[in-house]
Amino acid sequence: MAARRWQKEASRIFRKLPKEQAFYFFTSVGNYTGESAASFEEFLDKIKEIDIKSLEFHLYRGDFEKWIAETLEDKELAEEIMNLRDITPTRDVLRNQLVIIVSRRHEKLLKEVIR
Repeated sequence: MAARRWQKEASRIFRKLPKEQAFYFFTSVGNYTGESAASFEEFLDKIKEIDIKSLEFHLYRGDFEKWIAETLEDKELAEEIMNLRDITPTRDVLRNQLVIIVSRRHEKLLKEVIR
Protein backbone atom coordinates (compact mmCIF):
# COMPACT_ATOMS: atom_id res chain seq x y z
CA MET A 1 0.00 0.00 0.00
CA ALA A 2 2.79 2.46 0.88
CA ALA A 3 4.54 1.73 -2.44
CA ARG A 4 1.37 2.62 -4.33
CA ARG A 5 1.05 5.89 -2.40
CA TRP A 6 4.68 6.77 -3.20
CA GLN A 7 4.12 5.92 -6.84
CA LYS A 8 1.09 8.21 -6.97
CA GLU A 9 3.02 11.02 -5.25
CA ALA A 10 5.95 10.69 -7.66
CA SER A 11 3.62 10.75 -10.67
CA ARG A 12 1.94 13.90 -9.35
CA ILE A 13 5.29 15.64 -8.82
CA PHE A 14 6.43 14.70 -12.34
CA ARG A 15 3.27 15.93 -14.08
CA LYS A 16 3.41 18.53 -16.87
CA LEU A 17 2.02 21.85 -15.64
CA PRO A 18 -0.01 24.42 -17.55
CA LYS A 19 1.90 27.57 -18.64
CA GLU A 20 0.44 29.68 -15.86
CA GLN A 21 1.94 27.36 -13.24
CA ALA A 22 5.41 27.11 -14.83
CA PHE A 23 8.48 28.50 -13.11
CA TYR A 24 9.69 31.62 -14.94
CA PHE A 25 13.37 32.46 -14.57
CA PHE A 26 14.42 36.08 -13.97
CA THR A 27 17.85 37.58 -13.21
CA SER A 28 16.28 40.43 -11.21
CA VAL A 29 12.84 41.98 -10.77
CA GLY A 30 11.46 42.66 -14.25
CA ASN A 31 14.35 40.97 -16.09
CA TYR A 32 12.89 37.78 -17.56
CA THR A 33 15.45 35.41 -19.10
CA GLY A 34 12.97 34.01 -21.62
CA GLU A 35 13.23 30.60 -19.93
CA SER A 36 10.62 28.68 -17.97
CA ALA A 37 10.03 25.17 -16.63
CA ALA A 38 6.63 23.48 -16.66
CA SER A 39 7.72 20.19 -15.07
CA PHE A 40 10.22 18.72 -12.64
CA GLU A 41 12.36 17.46 -15.54
CA GLU A 42 12.34 20.84 -17.30
CA PHE A 43 13.33 22.53 -14.04
CA LEU A 44 16.27 20.14 -13.65
CA ASP A 45 17.38 20.80 -17.23
CA LYS A 46 17.09 24.59 -16.88
CA ILE A 47 19.08 24.90 -13.65
CA LYS A 48 21.99 23.19 -15.39
CA GLU A 49 22.28 25.96 -17.99
CA ILE A 50 20.43 29.10 -16.86
CA ASP A 51 22.40 32.27 -16.07
CA ILE A 52 23.90 31.94 -12.59
CA LYS A 53 22.44 35.35 -11.71
CA SER A 54 18.99 33.82 -12.12
CA LEU A 55 19.82 30.95 -9.77
CA GLU A 56 21.13 33.35 -7.13
CA PHE A 57 18.16 35.69 -7.54
CA HIS A 58 15.57 32.95 -7.10
CA LEU A 59 17.35 30.92 -4.42
CA TYR A 60 17.83 33.82 -2.03
CA ARG A 61 14.26 35.09 -2.50
CA GLY A 62 12.89 31.61 -1.68
CA ASP A 63 11.26 31.33 -5.10
CA PHE A 64 12.50 27.81 -5.86
CA GLU A 65 11.32 26.24 -2.62
CA LYS A 66 7.97 28.05 -2.80
CA TRP A 67 7.26 26.86 -6.36
CA ILE A 68 8.44 23.33 -5.60
CA ALA A 69 6.39 23.08 -2.39
CA GLU A 70 3.22 24.75 -3.63
CA THR A 71 3.09 23.94 -7.33
CA LEU A 72 5.00 20.68 -7.73
CA GLU A 73 3.83 19.66 -4.25
CA ASP A 74 7.21 18.24 -3.26
CA LYS A 75 7.77 19.38 0.32
CA GLU A 76 10.86 17.19 0.74
CA LEU A 77 12.74 18.82 -2.15
CA ALA A 78 11.57 22.28 -1.09
CA GLU A 79 13.06 21.71 2.35
CA GLU A 80 16.39 20.54 0.90
CA ILE A 81 16.59 23.68 -1.23
CA MET A 82 15.74 25.83 1.77
CA ASN A 83 18.63 24.17 3.63
CA LEU A 84 20.92 24.91 0.68
CA ARG A 85 19.96 28.59 0.85
CA ASP A 86 20.95 28.63 4.52
CA ILE A 87 24.58 27.80 3.65
CA THR A 88 24.67 30.73 1.14
CA PRO A 89 26.54 29.17 -1.78
CA THR A 90 27.31 31.32 -4.81
CA ARG A 91 28.30 30.96 -8.46
CA ASP A 92 29.33 27.45 -9.57
CA VAL A 93 29.05 26.01 -6.05
CA LEU A 94 25.41 27.08 -6.01
CA ARG A 95 24.69 25.55 -9.42
CA ASN A 96 26.49 22.31 -8.58
CA GLN A 97 24.76 21.89 -5.22
CA LEU A 98 21.34 22.73 -6.67
CA VAL A 99 21.79 20.25 -9.53
CA ILE A 100 22.96 17.54 -7.11
CA ILE A 101 19.98 18.05 -4.79
CA VAL A 102 17.39 18.14 -7.57
CA SER A 103 19.02 15.22 -9.45
CA ARG A 104 19.09 13.05 -6.33
CA ARG A 105 15.43 13.73 -5.68
CA HIS A 106 14.61 13.04 -9.33
CA GLU A 107 16.33 9.66 -9.18
CA LYS A 108 14.54 8.73 -5.96
CA LEU A 109 11.12 9.67 -7.37
CA LEU A 110 11.84 7.95 -10.68
CA LYS A 111 12.50 4.68 -8.85
CA GLU A 112 9.06 5.01 -7.26
CA VAL A 113 7.31 5.60 -10.58
CA ILE A 114 9.00 2.53 -12.12
CA ARG A 115 7.98 0.23 -9.24
